Amino acid sequence: QVQLVESGGGLVQAGGSLRLSCESSGIARSINDMYWYRQAPGKQRELAARITSGGSTNYADSVKGRFTISRDNAKNMVFLQMNSLKPEDTAVYYCAADVVALWTVSAETTWGQGTQVTVSD
Repeated sequence: QVQLVESGGGLVQAGGSLRLSCESSGIARSINDMYWYRQAPGKQRELAARITSGGSTNYADSVKGRFTISRDNAKNMVFLQMNSLKPEDTAVYYCAADVVALWTVSAETTWGQGTQVTVSD
């Protein structure tokens, strides 16, 4: 069973940068798409960025041009480089991945526990 653990969150001033990391542990048949979601206080969880196993990426309009998602397939890790941070980026950021377990051919989404990002004015 695969588990995801995020790191790299913290407090940063507006205009600053942070780099989030997500490390997966455990054994799987494959890890397909990987994601960074975020949830601000009082709001629904939203997709910030997505990356396929082949490296294709998609971004929410609100982060496009400021955030960059990347992955290391050999280490089953995904990263989120966040630049030009704004107070409205404040949220809990969650790593997620579509994991195909050894005993199946279907992918299920696995979630990390989240890491807090706070951007001050």
